Amino acid sequence: MRHFGHIAPVVRKRLFYREPGEFTPDSPARLLSAALGATLYSPATRPRLADDVVKQGGQGVVSMVLCLEDSIGDADVIAGEENLVRQFADLAGRSGAELPLLFIRVRTPGQIPDLTRRLGPAVRLLSGFVLPKFTAERGLPFMEALTLAEVESGHRLFAMPVLESPELLYRESRVETLEGIFRVVDKYRDRVLALRLGVTDFCSSYGLRRGPDMTAYDIQVVASVISDVVNMLGRADGTGFTVTGPVWEYFRVQERMFKPLLRQSPFHEVQAVALRQKLIEHAMDGLLREISLDRANGLLGKTCIHPSHVLPVHALSVVSHEEYSDAQDILRPERGGGGVLRSAYTNKMNEVKPHRAWAERTLLRAEAFGVANEDIGFVELLAAGLAD
Repeated sequence: MRHFGHIAPVVRKRLFYREPGEFTPDSPARLLSAALGATLYSPATRPRLADDVVKQGGQGVVSMVLCLEDSIGDADVIAGEENLVRQFADLAGRSGAELPLLFIRVRTPGQIPDLTRRLGPAVRLLSGFVLPKFTAERGLPFMEALTLAEVESGHRLFAMPVLESPELLYRESRVETLEGIFRVVDKYRDRVLALRLGVTDFCSSYGLRRGPDMTAYDIQVVASVISDVVNMLGRADGTGFTVTGPVWEYFRVQERMFKPLLRQSPFHEVQAVALRQKLIEHAMDGLLREISLDRANGLLGKTCIHPSHVLPVHALSVVSHEEYSDAQDILRPERGGGGVLRSAYTNKMNEVKPHRAWAERTLLRAEAFGVANEDIGFVELLAAGLAD
């Protein structure tokens, strides 16, 4: 699979200076964690789930979570498990279908080995499990269950813990909770693909809900948690993990209080005024701003609950030609001793040692999402994806 693989090759050639790389479920964890992109959630109870997975895979989705937790009612869990087993068997019988990376969001540790056994040979289609309300106390049994399931099945399984518990939100317990989480995920580092943020649960603890004109970073109590999670779990010194962006809840806005967040000029320049209006009508201007803030704050990828959110996440994850040029310059072998150099775009300073970690992350993102041609911006990437 590859990002933008659903777009015609001739169009990709026009868009990309360096096309997104190919990867498989067996690729190194370092690449997979960067390539998750927009992880689309779907309730495990959907009767045509296998068809949905194939359809979304054909439309550019590269990672999906099939949810047995918050997206379904307590009374539907057993039916959801049975449905998952049937749908995975269905998918296993579809030769030639290009499937996304598939994860199951469970409620309890015991579901992990149980489901792995029940899936039988179809477990080869499963990339891992999403672990809810992860803390040191609740997380350790989940990781032990994952290890058991991996040994029993002989199949590599990843964990994606969700950081969403009240202990993490409350100031008086936050540092201790983060330290405990780090001890657990560090112990099982090879099995942890990414850490996911449960911002909806954070807001719930205070009876809050951000509107379509607001981002998670405008809700200060939430922004402070994101900051501390990145500070303690997302460091670039080799101890950190990939942390993904929070979910965007809106599909369409009937009425707005504030002006749209999208500037007009990038759309006028490429005759895409109608695209701008469509994005605004569907609350995508707020989503695009939040994605930009995710990346600026050290997050990569995003939880999504609607297919229309996938392309914006991927378009804004593509590395610009300018970013790529700067990253390559910084990482040239002859720059190993440090120093300062002027950007090839002659608009900024590149300081080799302080910017090295940024450059390394940028080239990893380029491997997953590609590098746009010099005259291509996110508007062209969005327009090409929507036109396909």
